[in-house]
Amino acid sequence: MLIILDRDGVINAYEDGDYICRPEDWIPLPGSIEAIARLSRAGHKVAVATNQSGVGRGFYTEQTLAVMHDRLRELVQRSGGQIDHVAWCPHLPSEGCDCRKPGTGLLVQIRDALALDTLDGSWLVGDSRTDLEAGQKAGCQLALVRTGNGRNTEEGLKMAPLGTVDVFNSLSEFANAILQRTD
Repeated sequence: MLIILDRDGVINAYEDGDYICRPEDWIPLPGSIEAIARLSRAGHKVAVATNQSGVGRGFYTEQTLAVMHDRLRELVQRSGGQIDHVAWCPHLPSEGCDCRKPGTGLLVQIRDALALDTLDGSWLVGDSRTDLEAGQKAGCQLALVRTGNGRNTEEGLKMAPLGTVDVFNSLSEFANAILQRTD
């Protein structure tokens, strides 16, 4: 099974409006790296889909972003797992691209990079409504984590539901649930 993760607020510490501009500011949330490794070791494909408008705004470069993603891959590998693909969008919200979530372009990139026919049955794990909307449009099962912006998103979903969204306290809790279902 494919599991697509948002990055900021799901894998690493993040609060809405903050930009992680330097590799030393990219700090994994407790248990997130091990959760990814456990999912990978269990045979799941794990990909990351992340909006990174800080590149388009000139806050950091593509090279700096690559260093952050290399660190993510290295930490997951050290824990015995792997990230199968990282897709990211550098565009500003005003540019109207199809890759920026809630568009599905990043998810299509992942599907194509992993040579999948469909994303049906895959999971999209996010902390924001835009993450969930992208996953819904692409046919993914939806999981919201309460880290990052997740608690605010959960409150918003009460007023404007999206359909079935499983809610977890963290990526680690999501991994536990998925691994129990597939044992």
